[in-house]
Amino acid sequence: MSASATPASSSRSCTGGLSEDYVALQRAAEAEGFRVTVGALIFDAAGRVFVHRRGWDRALFPGSWDIVGGHVEPGETLLEALAREVEEETGWRVVGTPDLAHVGEWEGRREFDFLVDVEGDLDNPRLELPEHIDFRWVQPAELPLLDDTGYADEGLIARVVELNGRRSSPGA
Repeated sequence: MSASATPASSSRSCTGGLSEDYVALQRAAEAEGFRVTVGALIFDAAGRVFVHRRGWDRALFPGSWDIVGGHVEPGETLLEALAREVEEETGWRVVGTPDLAHVGEWEGRREFDFLVDVEGDLDNPRLELPEHIDFRWVQPAELPLLDDTGYADEGLIARVVELNGRRSSPGA
């Protein structure tokens, strides 16, 4: 964190995800032969979601905008992998208890996506170069940028951002 940077925390209004036993979900995915991955949906106080651009040399989704995340390493739990990926890809620290928002399958993987609160310099993430080369905080109106780069999220990020916006609106 730079000396002039102000540490901040992300915020989200989701108060509950899928209430499941994460260890059992992970074991089931592994037993079914899936490679287990995690994703972090990180919102700032303005309700924008953090995305970063994958490097152009990446084998999977080169140049695409993506959420923070990656593979669960042997011996790691979902939440340990989530915290590691957030720290590696942004330099931020997961705080509180992440909420499971979505489970999806693609190309032999089962991905567990969580709503995550973080601490750190949200204006200056420490990108993991050259794996990630740029970042943005995306408002709901900007989400089509994810479609333009071929990221196959089945509209997940757009739905979660919309849901988060509704929950953080007065009177919601």
